[in-house]
Amino acid sequence: MVQIPKQPSPPSPAQRPVPTSADVARLAGVSRATVSYVLNNTSAVRISEPTRRRVHEAAKELGYVPHAAARSLRAGHSRMVLMPTPTVPVGPLYNQFFNELQWALSRLDYTVVQYGGVGLHGDEAARVWAELRPVAVLVPGSGLGPRGVALLKRAGARAVVTLGPERVEGAHALLMDHDRVGHCAGAHLLARGRRRVGVVMPAETGLEIFARPRLEGVRRALHGSDASVTELPLAYEEEAAARLAARWRSLGLDAVFAYNDEYAMLLMRALQDEGVGIPDEVAVVGADDLMLGRLLRPRLSTVHIELPSGRDLAELVDRAVREPGAAAETHEVLGARVVHRESS
Repeated sequence: MVQIPKQPSPPSPAQRPVPTSADVARLAGVSRATVSYVLNNTSAVRISEPTRRRVHEAAKELGYVPHAAARSLRAGHSRMVLMPTPTVPVGPLYNQFFNELQWALSRLDYTVVQYGGVGLHGDEAARVWAELRPVAVLVPGSGLGPRGVALLKRAGARAVVTLGPERVEGAHALLMDHDRVGHCAGAHLLARGRRRVGVVMPAETGLEIFARPRLEGVRRALHGSDASVTELPLAYEEEAAARLAARWRSLGLDAVFAYNDEYAMLLMRALQDEGVGIPDEVAVVGADDLMLGRLLRPRLSTVHIELPSGRDLAELVDRAVREPGAAAETHEVLGARVVHRESS
């Protein structure tokens, strides 16, 4: 174990007073109300551009930033949108979506706060989120129930939006139908003449909310045909993939839907190391359409997943904040289509 040596603490300088809006007003030669209008981007009051510039320069010189809590008291609500950190590994595709969403919300003058609450679930998590008094909460995955939604609203949240497989009473819902992803993959493999299809089921905790519907989608696509489906539990580890590849030929499978591109690439490499021909002996399909899959040889067939735009979701949040009494909206937002490449 490497220990970090302690450094002697430097002598602390005298504590400087925190600058206030009154200090900014004096330096800029304007009223406190003008400082508030300028720094809060109030459009209802016309302020000349030279005055705006003087206020911003004074605030910068003093190191002044508006007090979020005080601004919330004046407005009657905060501008904080709370986004609990997903409790499952969501992958590059979803990370890109969440980044776009945060950017779009910031453009609408919201402050996005990601909250990491390891070990918190459902209504217990909602109670902790409520303590921060967010104006809106975006909940990825499942677990939040109607009581949790009601608790958040009683604490001042004007909008609760869930992103998951099912609607929660009282919340706006973005429904992500992962059954469709599996159905696309299964239908593609069936059309390519494959009849003994394996479906990778990730061993990682939490991924079953995505993996189980994808498995059922494959079953639905193959229903009524002479094709069969075999579940293949697999941890995201090279050793686990090597063990599965070592007994692959004994399974008698001619195709695999590997849950997503990352598991597909993991398994493909292990199968190739065992001398299993792709796609001659086994066709491989992933999901998410990651760029890395196009760099493999053979190139990876995949299900391209279409997520909602971050801008559209940000506008839904803003609309819900401005109209808290409006009926909860429900939108189906997950599109899917197969991108056929060399691996199938």
